[in-house]
Amino acid sequence: MNDWHSWAAIVVFVGAYALIISEKIHRVAVALGGAGLMLAIGATDDVSAFYSEDSGIDWNVIFLLMGMMMIVGVLKKTGMFEYLAIWAVKRARAKPFRVMAMLVVITALASALLDNVTTVLLVAPVTLLVCERLALPAAPFLIAEVMASNIGGTATLVGDPPNIIIASRAGLTFNDFIVHLAPLAMFLVVVLLVLCRVMFRKSFVYDEDRAAEIMALEEREAIKDPRLMVQGLVVLTLVVAGFVLHPVLHYEPSIVALLGAGLLVAATAVETHEVLAEVEWPTLAFFAGLFIMIGGLIDTGVVGEISHWLADLIGGNELGGSLTLLGGSAVLSGIVDNIPYVATMAPITSDLVRDMGGSSDHVMWWALALGADLGGNATAIGASANVVVLGIAERNRQPISFWQFTKYGLVVTAVTVALSLAYVWLRYFAFS
Repeated sequence: MNDWHSWAAIVVFVGAYALIISEKIHRVAVALGGAGLMLAIGATDDVSAFYSEDSGIDWNVIFLLMGMMMIVGVLKKTGMFEYLAIWAVKRARAKPFRVMAMLVVITALASALLDNVTTVLLVAPVTLLVCERLALPAAPFLIAEVMASNIGGTATLVGDPPNIIIASRAGLTFNDFIVHLAPLAMFLVVVLLVLCRVMFRKSFVYDEDRAAEIMALEEREAIKDPRLMVQGLVVLTLVVAGFVLHPVLHYEPSIVALLGAGLLVAATAVETHEVLAEVEWPTLAFFAGLFIMIGGLIDTGVVGEISHWLADLIGGNELGGSLTLLGGSAVLSGIVDNIPYVATMAPITSDLVRDMGGSSDHVMWWALALGADLGGNATAIGASANVVVLGIAERNRQPISFWQFTKYGLVVTAVTVALSLAYVWLRYFAFS
């Protein structure tokens, strides 16, 4: 890190991060401006920014989001989300906390089968309608769901993109994740519900008149276009099957999402411009800028230097190393998107595992996965799902500020990471 490019890249990233936190300038403008500065100072270049798998824009993430946004946009026109909103409220007897608990559990379960970004894209529109019907603030519900998606995504190989990277590098299977991480994830969802009951207690205001109105509604009347809804659900089912069958089909999730979106637009009477209007273009632009800024830190060796420092700190102590890796990953994943972080740490973790004799229970890999996945809850830009939901909230005039999200995210992350540290110690060392 003696090269001035490294220090310049740090200044640009820290400055951009400070502006995002301050919210004095829109986060999309900051991300794109920071990306431009990274290119201008030579921290990265056009080849790295647009074509590099290690330090460039992750086009798989961008096109996955775009494809799923288009599919959700078509389903939104059918009235399906209104149907689900009324159904959910009626099943919860219009009690605000019961509604939140139902949405949190559904989100966590869905995130274990889908990736967490796809899940929040599907659940967020329902949540906004539920809150509108009950005259409740949407922010607490959306924040709780994002955190549930990141926790639920920890449980399986396909639930969170970092898990896919880890599985590929470590040779882990879908069943390995189920056995080692799913039990903890289920417990942490229950812990999240308890925390939500405390953190958002002032938001659970029960309105008897509103509740009576919703209980009297017939949810089937909300469906505006049954044929289009059936077509959309068939395509969505095929897309979900494509995600789950990735190990067999070898199609990237982005390809599956784009194929689904293209099929839906081609096979239905929906106008193309109407579907494209539903895409959260500012969110995609923010991701692109953020990827380029992080790529500048990777190309100049800043992320690698931090990772190697962590590796030196761990040394040959497997217990201390596992706990340090988990905690350190949680901190760094709250600042830097967890996808490039895990991509950088994976080869270093592989070396650590080899140096320690290749532990059969893969504890170092589980520590990395837990830290990266759960650490994403810490800040508003710690995970892809967080950024997507903030974009949806802003578009629907229910903005969630950086600090509004982060003040709750830090609490949830601190508690879940502490419990994960205890889990790793108890399962792999105390009773092994």
